[in-house]
Amino acid sequence: MINLNNLILDNNNKTSGLNFNKSENDKKVYIETYGCQMNYSDTEIVLSVLSKSGYNETTDINNADAILLNTCSIRENAEKKIFYRLDALRYFKKRNPNLVIGILGCMAERLRKDLLENKKIVDIIVGPDEYRKVPQLIDNVFETGEKGIAVKLSKVETYDDIIPIRRDGVSAWITIMRGCDKFCTYCVVPFTRGRERSRKLTSIIDEAKRLYDEGVRDIWLLGQNVNSYKFENYDFSDLLKQVAISVPKMRVRYTTSHPYDLNLKLLETMAEHDNICKYIHLPIQSGSDRILKLMNREYSVSDYMKVMHKAREMMPGIGFSTDIISGFPTETEEDHKMTINVMKEVMYDYAYMFTYSRRPNTKAFRMEDDIEPEVKTRRLDEIIELQRDMSYESNKKLIGKITNVLIETISKKSDDYLMARTDCNKSVIIPSLPQKTYVDKSGDLILNNNYKIGDFIDVRISKCNSATLFGETVE
Repeated sequence: MINLNNLILDNNNKTSGLNFNKSENDKKVYIETYGCQMNYSDTEIVLSVLSKSGYNETTDINNADAILLNTCSIRENAEKKIFYRLDALRYFKKRNPNLVIGILGCMAERLRKDLLENKKIVDIIVGPDEYRKVPQLIDNVFETGEKGIAVKLSKVETYDDIIPIRRDGVSAWITIMRGCDKFCTYCVVPFTRGRERSRKLTSIIDEAKRLYDEGVRDIWLLGQNVNSYKFENYDFSDLLKQVAISVPKMRVRYTTSHPYDLNLKLLETMAEHDNICKYIHLPIQSGSDRILKLMNREYSVSDYMKVMHKAREMMPGIGFSTDIISGFPTETEEDHKMTINVMKEVMYDYAYMFTYSRRPNTKAFRMEDDIEPEVKTRRLDEIIELQRDMSYESNKKLIGKITNVLIETISKKSDDYLMARTDCNKSVIIPSLPQKTYVDKSGDLILNNNYKIGDFIDVRISKCNSATLFGETVE
């Protein structure tokens, strides 16, 4: 059993990350990542594995020795996008017959046979639990022309010993667990990513400390259902607490939660520590108990609302986001209105909203998809319009208020502005001061004489739209 008291260490011993793009590496890989945050985290693992086998990443697809697509299967449209992309990659394969093209991730596990038989340009197919084999499979293609497939799901693989390759930035993901045991009837994740496995608590804390030493100031603890995290006698609340204590100057967030597993202990942990962000992404999926039961979500709307009310009571000003599926089989207009009513009661800051998509192997696949496409679309449009209005109203309440933000990047639209983020995960655009940016002796990008990327500063919100806040720095 771990002594948690021994985990509260200082950050004086700086640990540098793995040196990627090594000068001695002579092969180049180009990776495109699709889908959820877990896929982006997995890409960082793949890059780390490849770097040890002589590969550097390239952002120029024309110079690549291997092109890898890290894929998503959560919705049908996500898979269609990959098939279209493979058709486009025929040009590169024709120009360079020695080019290796690979499919990674959830789609690799689910559609391995179809990809090999119908997409002849695909050379390797690697599932989420077999990323250690990627270099070997690519090299086999180079050396023998033999195509390779590795999609076996694991009950133990967590990549706990691999240091992910992360690009510059002040935010990072830490994968704390893999897989899912919930088996929601619409979801393909348990079939593409396997059963739940949690990383060692000490390994996660060490990674958080290392990231802080490397300049990261905002971390997300990541899993398909983080609330199911379990290592020895420690649950997710224990982990969250220890991470918060170990990196007290780091913002700590997490995603995704399942309403069935989010308990009072977790809310108390969030309220207790200032550096744990007061923000919860908690998918409701539907406001109808009947539909939730068909989805096998294991909670009622009443159960869900108790969590939301308690969280708001304990942490006034907390931010909420959610996932909503429109048009699940047998959904009626009354069911749809129930979802609308839940949205109005919670007043989400943001939502990920989609029409239902049938996924093979799931229980819902055997249900008749009886909602007409135009009805699904109309209901989704109503949900989106309502959420846009609620997001605007939520943002408008902050106008005139002073809030602390973390400066993340220079704005994508203009170098004259910076993009920062609030504790509640809202984007804030602020003007950079008239002084020109410059790089200091340590290599940090200095935005002006007072602050730089990675700094926490106070800003006064001056205006907003439904997606973004705008503010001015407070002296």
